[in-house]
Amino acid sequence: MAQAARNQEDSNNALEDHVVKIFRCSKVVKGGRNFSFAALVVVGNRKGEVGFGYAKANEVPPSVEKAIKEARRSLQAIQLSGSTIPHMVKGRFGATSIVLVPADPGTGIIAGGSASAVLRLVGVNDVLTKIYGSTNPKNVVKATMNALLSLRSRETIEKLRGTNISAS
Repeated sequence: MAQAARNQEDSNNALEDHVVKIFRCSKVVKGGRNFSFAALVVVGNRKGEVGFGYAKANEVPPSVEKAIKEARRSLQAIQLSGSTIPHMVKGRFGATSIVLVPADPGTGIIAGGSASAVLRLVGVNDVLTKIYGSTNPKNVVKATMNALLSLRSRETIEKLRGTNISAS
């Protein structure tokens, strides 16, 4: 029992987090302005697992902590092909669309800040991206996650179709 808890703790320690954006909101009240903060955070292990969290609080540090906690709860496994993705994929959320294209080794991550954070923490090192529509960080992170979750490996597709796919 203690060994399982230690293994889970080790896997949690391997997770890295990145604060994508801090949002500040103000409310005008009788005595002045009240500020509240929201944080958008991405968490990943650079080995095919990534999650994101969005949380609000009256100050920045608590909002970041809450977002990291939510991101750790929302971890998803992603199909990767070495340091890139197996195939081209499109993701969409709201008014944001993103296209992820696999790239040759050494290309790097050609992406904007929000998408780049998600791709880096999932473990992708070579990919090309293009965002269409809104570039709102919340929507971009969700659209990127949507695209990554729709990735399938060659073996998975062969199993689903019941046939072999030849490389062309």
